[in-house]
Amino acid sequence: MNIDFLPNDSFIEPNGQNIDEVKSLIRKFMDLVIENSTNSEKRPSLTQIKNYHFGEFSMEGTPTEDILLQLQEILRNSMNPLTPNYIGHMDSIPTLISCLGEFVTTAINNNMLSIEMSPVFSQMEVQVLQKIAQMFGFDEKGGGVMTSGGSLANLQALAVARNHKLQVKEAGLTGLIGQPVILVSEACHTSLHKSAMLLGLGTSSVISVKSNHNSQMDISDLEKKIIKLFEDGKQPFAVVATAGTTVTGSIDPILSIAETAEKYGLWLHVDAAYGGALVFSEKYRQLLSGIERADSITFNPQKWMYVAKTCAMVLFKNRDLLEMDFRISAPYMNDTNFTNLGEVSVQGTRHADILKLYLSLQHIGLKGYDQLLNESYLLVGEFLVQVKKRSYIELASEPETNLCCFRGRPKYLDSKQWDQWNLELQQYLLNEERVFFSLPTYRGERWLRAVLLNPYTPISTIQKIFSKIDEFYINHHSYKSY
Repeated sequence: MNIDFLPNDSFIEPNGQNIDEVKSLIRKFMDLVIENSTNSEKRPSLTQIKNYHFGEFSMEGTPTEDILLQLQEILRNSMNPLTPNYIGHMDSIPTLISCLGEFVTTAINNNMLSIEMSPVFSQMEVQVLQKIAQMFGFDEKGGGVMTSGGSLANLQALAVARNHKLQVKEAGLTGLIGQPVILVSEACHTSLHKSAMLLGLGTSSVISVKSNHNSQMDISDLEKKIIKLFEDGKQPFAVVATAGTTVTGSIDPILSIAETAEKYGLWLHVDAAYGGALVFSEKYRQLLSGIERADSITFNPQKWMYVAKTCAMVLFKNRDLLEMDFRISAPYMNDTNFTNLGEVSVQGTRHADILKLYLSLQHIGLKGYDQLLNESYLLVGEFLVQVKKRSYIELASEPETNLCCFRGRPKYLDSKQWDQWNLELQQYLLNEERVFFSLPTYRGERWLRAVLLNPYTPISTIQKIFSKIDEFYINHHSYKSY
């Protein structure tokens, strides 16, 4: 094949003849990334969203220096979760080794479809996930597969639950008499509704269970709804508990939910996309009490474990159910004693996300992750102290993880104006201090949400934030009074 017309650093030549050009290009890119990352504290958390145009392609190829200028502009205008002032979403600063691991896996470009196409990573994924499953309390039968995010993990868990409980893998849903339904907390993640839609159950099959003042599932309402659904001729087959809700970081009473699920013969799935990291904490893992009784678990190390996106998994108490109730064999693959992972996952072709998780665990170590989790709780503890010092601020719920959801309730305004006041406060903090809080709608009102995830956010920053909140409160009051 004649490739003389290509830039001489288009590929890494197998014979190494362009090694100097390759090293030069990599060095330029790495320098740009390092400069951007090490100066992230000086840049805003969010930039103004502008209109970008990427629809024109070069006929002859663009010079590297021009590409680097484009990349510099892209980095400058992207969201900046690396700064300690970015505390609005579950986007963590990534471990450096997970970023480097990503480069390794993209460079060798193995395919997680089969062991033939990823002989090392396939085995690594099975073994690492089996070990993590055991950390959640499963025995040697436990295990799972990696997915591209928590939504796909929830989808696969509920697909296995549906096929296993309703026996519809082959015949489908058309022969069922009563509508299959899933019970979830009213504070659950929206991916569960998407899952129901994609699984042919329809979004109406997702039955919301009331939550208490701390956004935890109400067990009494759960049991009432299960009984009523059976009486109405429905077929409840699964209940989903959440360990780390999106808005408040709350953890459902998993043990009580497990007992209820077992009582009525329902599959228990725990969406621990965020809170699952607590199994790495000696001090706080008891918050997940009962998770060992789940049939399946979603866990995203890309959040509180600081692994570069994407890195998520679905775990099963009995991994054999993937073989029995989900596997579709690929006849174009060689027969081996190892089940090809593409046959037991939603995705066929997959990136080898397992390496960056494995490298992060090896590099930081279990004690390192334990300390990172403990430090997060120190931050949320200080945040909570500051909130409770101020009578004009209320909490959405008592924090169970490193999220704190709060809002201002200034008495000098009518309650109908509080949403606008909190919106203006969010913008004030973003403009004055470059501090970003998200502003979710929760229980029909606007709340400010802090996700205290960045290990470089100092206590002093939290204290300074609340000084600025006081400043806004006083100035806004004076302005309104005037």
